[in-house]
Amino acid sequence: MTTMLEVAKRAGVSKATVSRVLSGNGYVGEETRARVFRAIEESGYRPNLLARQLATRKSQTLGLVMTNTLYHGSYFSDLLSQAAQMTEACGRRLLLADGKHSAAQEREALQHLLDLRCDAIMIYPRFLSPDEMDAIIDEQRVPVMVLNRRLRKHPSHCIYSDQLSAARDAVVRLIELGHRDIAFVTGALDSPTGRDRLAGYQAALAQHGIPASQTRVREGKWTPACGAQAVASLLQDGVAFSALVASNDNMAIGALKQLHEAGIAVPEQVSVIGFDDIPTAPWVVPSLSSVRLPIREMIQETINKLIFMLEGGELGTPARFEGELIVRESVAAAASNSGTR
Repeated sequence: MTTMLEVAKRAGVSKATVSRVLSGNGYVGEETRARVFRAIEESGYRPNLLARQLATRKSQTLGLVMTNTLYHGSYFSDLLSQAAQMTEACGRRLLLADGKHSAAQEREALQHLLDLRCDAIMIYPRFLSPDEMDAIIDEQRVPVMVLNRRLRKHPSHCIYSDQLSAARDAVVRLIELGHRDIAFVTGALDSPTGRDRLAGYQAALAQHGIPASQTRVREGKWTPACGAQAVASLLQDGVAFSALVASNDNMAIGALKQLHEAGIAVPEQVSVIGFDDIPTAPWVVPSLSSVRLPIREMIQETINKLIFMLEGGELGTPARFEGELIVRESVAAAASNSGTR
């Protein structure tokens, strides 16, 4: 393995000069700097990252804590992809730590990234509460940003999309189209996102004076099978509904299939809306209406704020993003004979 001394000899400079070029500390002339980089490229030298971190106190990495229960599905695949690409564009690397199945394990994942000397950390918590996240920000010297949670003490350190408002607006759109019997498939209710989307559904009904019927609500766990089972359960119980909102697109697609197998036409008899606007949403039949969340913009804002803090900046106002309902073929106005009976 090529050493720093060998690079120095090849470039005709001292080992200290090579070190200054790699660390960015101290003045090195442009011609000398170019010779050092040419020697590095020709020799295939790779610096010892641990030694470099100890010398510069910078790892050039950003950490992300996220529980493995969130890895599946297009939403989180897109989130991870965008985070990796944007971190790379900032000249850094993304390190992912698994928060596993509890708040304690999310804390352990955070500590693991701190032990690896990540310059800054993003957390997409599943189990840690907003108060616990605020306490973590107080405790840590490195910049920390929280995704998809609203913080009380440190609101400028969170980036979130208003899930409740997005769900409410989707249901209101159905109400404006004449629907009154609207079924809802929740996400996992141990998830803040799942609870917020259910609350948005309930808020829309209350806003328009429509009695909330628990018989039209079915709990799901984000999978297509849950969406199919929810529809099967509604039909088996004889629950009337002319529209259905599922808390993510995977469940909405399962609902579409179950409605088709039951001989119920979408959208002529039942309109369907999902969440997340996954890439397959426009390609199912009928194409799925869905609430699009600005994942790219949220990740970009998160990384921008972390870099800003690393450069000595102080955060100002919190960043709140809005969802957007994309209406496709699966939604239509309520007809007098629409719905299930």
